Amino acid sequence: MNRPYALVMERDRHLKWRALDAVEQILMVLCGVALAGFSTTVFLDVVTRTLGHPWLWLQEVTMTFFVYGVFIGAAVATRRNDHLCLSAITEAMTGRTRILVETFNRLVILGAALCMVYFGYLNFLAGFGNFRMPSMTPLASLYAAIPLSGALIALFTVEQLVNGWRNGFAGRDAESAIERYGREHLSA
Repeated sequence: MNRPYALVMERDRHLKWRALDAVEQILMVLCGVALAGFSTTVFLDVVTRTLGHPWLWLQEVTMTFFVYGVFIGAAVATRRNDHLCLSAITEAMTGRTRILVETFNRLVILGAALCMVYFGYLNFLAGFGNFRMPSMTPLASLYAAIPLSGALIALFTVEQLVNGWRNGFAGRDAESAIERYGREHLSA
């Protein structure tokens, strides 16, 4: 099966808009780049320190990969419905109760995302007065990840709310989290 966006999960398709599949694909690639970059720079930092000639700038690069990886990962995990939700509790529910609890969960996530956007932006602006050593790069370069991630999390949460209200949060195929984990991770 040749799909245009191979990294986009089809699970919970009823909660996703196809128009945002490209965004999920890009975010997954960026997560991979951040993870590889983080791992590589930590390894190089250990090697250069062991050899007695540390590259001090590696700590800045490592921190950048880590921060962007965490915040990009939070956004893509929200789209994939892989965290921040009490799925084990809600999967046991049906009907109006499930809709109310799923809506409440996502409204809490939306509130947190909007706080990330607002306060992250304030932090970003304040970051122009503080600098990273030894490069003297403004800390705003790190803080930019917070409002960007918040905006993406808000977008993906609205996407799930709208589609959940239209199609139901359970979808047509209401398999349990345990069954889904077994199918996705344990089958060869």
